[in-house]
Amino acid sequence: MWSKIKKFTISMSIQLTIFYIGILFCILFIMSFFTVWGVQYILFMQAENDIIASANNITSYLAAGHPIDQQLLSENFLESDIILRIYDEQSNLIIDNAPYTISTNKPQMREQEGIQLIESTLLREIPRHPYEVNHTHFYYLQQLVQLNGHSYQLHFMKIISEKNAVLKTLSNIMKASNLIALFFIITTGIFIIRNILRPIRNITAIAKEIEINDLSKRIHVKDSNDELHHLARTFNHMLDRLQTGFEQQQQFVADASHELRTPITVISGYANMLDRWGKQDEFALQEGISAINSEAANMYELIEKLLFLARTDQSNQMINKANLDMQSLIEEIVQETQLIAPNHQIFLTKNDSAIIYADSASIKQMLRIFIENSIKYTPIGGTIRIASHQVDTYLHITIQDTGIGIPKEEQSKVFDRFYRVDASRSKLTGGAGLGLSIAQCIAQQHDIEIHLTSILSEGTTITLQFPLPSKKQ
Repeated sequence: MWSKIKKFTISMSIQLTIFYIGILFCILFIMSFFTVWGVQYILFMQAENDIIASANNITSYLAAGHPIDQQLLSENFLESDIILRIYDEQSNLIIDNAPYTISTNKPQMREQEGIQLIESTLLREIPRHPYEVNHTHFYYLQQLVQLNGHSYQLHFMKIISEKNAVLKTLSNIMKASNLIALFFIITTGIFIIRNILRPIRNITAIAKEIEINDLSKRIHVKDSNDELHHLARTFNHMLDRLQTGFEQQQQFVADASHELRTPITVISGYANMLDRWGKQDEFALQEGISAINSEAANMYELIEKLLFLARTDQSNQMINKANLDMQSLIEEIVQETQLIAPNHQIFLTKNDSAIIYADSASIKQMLRIFIENSIKYTPIGGTIRIASHQVDTYLHITIQDTGIGIPKEEQSKVFDRFYRVDASRSKLTGGAGLGLSIAQCIAQQHDIEIHLTSILSEGTTITLQFPLPSKKQ
């Protein structure tokens, strides 16, 4: 049974409506209760004040030496609807204005019976107190008066049934008002909750319509500044990122397939050639083996780069950071570059001493990528200048070449994967267009800023800004 109840779910709109109605109904109930209670309190306080005022008037009259007779009732000492009965020491009733009060107010028979029942308690020490007898409400006060050596009991009563009728009428009015208000609350609550939750329903509808091949759906955002507005904007922003990521992934897969297809086609072609007639031709055999080895090496390098980027994307790339002497590292890289690029002029114009906290292998790989790019796109005899200088809390490494340069409209794309500024020239220089992407990933892992400036046909300058560890570290 409980499992079935747990499976039964209520929509958020119904939950909010019930909560909204419940809160407002509780507020209405509390307000109605305190309204009726307040009116009742005021009526009973008025009855108490009337009895006390009447008692004070009578006792003051008797204290002045006036006798207890019917003249007392004609002096208007009693407030409206006050019943006075005076008993002597033998409990004989000597003054009673109840017939006049009852005949004036035309009370019900049960009120007369209630008064008779109260007579049986007149000799008790009863203070002023509201109470009920036979559904008739009274307010009662008893006082003892000494006059001419005799004791008299003064009993003041006020029938407050009419006040209860007022309270009952007020209570009925409040109930009717609450029912009308409850109907209004339910109607407006459903309308308000539906309008409030409309953006959520739109988000749900859009989410159902979105498919992996169609991420163009967006939620219409109104010019408001509430939480649902921010939710819709966040959802649209998430869709923008998903669409961008999916498009980049599609482009990445397409480019990777294209880059892998070329060496595989070459290897397959030479293998078929060797299988047909290259076994007897030593020159063709050697050419085929060399080509297959070269393409296999290219394919291996491409796969390694792809694996590096994949590990970086998944934050699985292992890096071991330690204090690294950049002055020695740059000298080593420059010497290696001068050996592998004898047809270019490689100069180390400045090399400040600096220690950074980084992974040695990654930093060396990143610098080599930028220098190799400068070599590839700088004509033979061109100049490549490398400089390292400290500025405040940063180490700036500059790689400047006199190469072909990069068009201004292409400069923002050079770090995209598989992107090459000039595909025809890239075929001659080699590479798959992944080097700068890898360099950018390494820079991001080490909080290194990359600044690129280039002028077409004049050259390119790469500036790397390395953060230096503080002295406290």
